[in-house]
Parts: sequence; C-alpha cells; structure tokens
Amino acid sequence: MKFGILVFPGSNCDDDMLYVLRDILNQQVTKIWHKDRDLQGCEVVVVPGGFSYGDYLRSGAIARFSPVMQAVVEHAQRGRYVWGICNGFQILTEAGLLDGALLKNNHQKYTCKNIYLQVGQTQSALTKQLDPKRPYRIPIAHGDGRFFASSDVLKRLEDNDQILFRYCDAQGLLTDESNPNGSTDHIAGICNKQGNIWGMMPHPERACDPLLGNTDGRFLFESLLHQL
Repeated sequence: MKFGILVFPGSNCDDDMLYVLRDILNQQVTKIWHKDRDLQGCEVVVVPGGFSYGDYLRSGAIARFSPVMQAVVEHAQRGRYVWGICNGFQILTEAGLLDGALLKNNHQKYTCKNIYLQVGQTQSALTKQLDPKRPYRIPIAHGDGRFFASSDVLKRLEDNDQILFRYCDAQGLLTDESNPNGSTDHIAGICNKQGNIWGMMPHPERACDPLLGNTDGRFLFESLLHQL
C-alpha cells in the first residue's frame, strides 16, 4: 500500500505523518509537493496539518487552489481514499470535498492538548476496527477547529452516518467541558457520504509512538490498514 502526503508552504505535520507511516507502520510513503499534478500511484492521499500559506484569508482557503488539489479531487471522485487532518480537514472543506466549515475556536485561543474522542460510527475504513464504547485520547493543536454546519447539513450527516468522531470526556460523555472549541454537536471528524474521504481536527499521528506515552492514534491507522 502506498501513501502520499501532500506538502504545502506552511505544512508542518508532514514529517510526523511520514514517520508514523514509514518507520512505525512500515508502509510505502512519499511526499507530494503542492505544485505537482501527479499523485504517483498513491492509494491513500493524506492532507496533513500545519498552516498552509500561513492560513491567510481563511485556514485552507488558498491551499485548495494548489495544482495538486485537482488531482486529489479526481482521486476522491474515483472512490479512492483521502484523509485530511487539522489543516488538511480545513482544506477539504474549502475544496468542497467535505461538508461544513472550521471556524475560530469559541474561546478565540489556540489550543494544544490531549482530548478524548467518542467514535461516531464504525462503517468507514478509518473506524471499522475501533471500539465505540472506548474513548480515545488524541492530541489537538488548532485555533480554527470549531466545526459548524447548517441544521440541514447536520441532519444529513446524522442520517448518513457521516460523523466519525465527537469530543467527549475520559468516560465517553459529551459534556460542555469536553468540547475544546465549541464545535456543533461536539463534532471532531466527519466523512463524505461514500465514506472514502475523512476529515478530523485531532492528530492521531501524534499518538502512535510509545515514547510519547500515548498510542491511541495507532488504532486509527491499524483500522485503515486492515481494510486496504
């Protein structure tokens, strides 16, 4: 299985993702520069975190016009896998590949800490092997992570089982205190209706190495690899 990691000016989580995929999970992986139009035969495209183009205008709003994104759209339309994390999630919403928008955190501050995720569904390759009764501890690091969508879009996401993750507490409960950015319905990650495009604000690639004291993120990668 070959993974491709997009790199934009301002990306800063591409090496984290490369390390996990190549050195921990022993996968074939390559970086793809934002001006390239060839995905180099990659089956899974990862749009990593960071501050693409300095997050000027809106987070992800400029990156969605990069030449590589046309290839990503075509890749997604063929039913192939695309995974956007943090800034990558923002880029995918700006590109119209995922519903909703990521707005400034409700407290107007950048937040970097471990949070807990409740699994919303287990139909996607990313969540199929996860335990819906178990909260997963994953780091976040964002200033524009508040998921927002209209009531019609939210209903569609619910009806189609497109909500991958919700912010919760260590017991798996959805409380005001466990929602770190004010996201609507505690939403931390979603997929498209077909289930091949995923977006999430938390960083599972930062919770895979035992040296960091947390390997909960590895469960997402292993779920994906199990389906490929």
